[in-house]
Amino acid sequence: MQRAENGDVGLNFARDNITAIFAGILKVDPSAINDDSSPENIPEWDSVAAMHLVAAIEERFGIELSTREIMSMRTVGLVRSVLRKKGIEDA
Repeated sequence: MQRAENGDVGLNFARDNITAIFAGILKVDPSAINDDSSPENIPEWDSVAAMHLVAAIEERFGIELSTREIMSMRTVGLVRSVLRKKGIEDA
């Protein structure tokens, strides 16, 4: 994954909340994040980053995720799906 040219992760240019969270935590350009993004294709998405992602998502949306929900969130698209099931439409 590459950073924006100026080294900033470009959160102001993120397409949406989830993209902004992932780009910020993983320190990658928002354009590198899509629904197919996963630990398999984003090297920065390791186990420590995963914990930070969960905490940031819970804080941003004011929710608590169950262990089952967290374990199911293997891609950005699946994260969006979990959040939509919780009634969060801007995910």
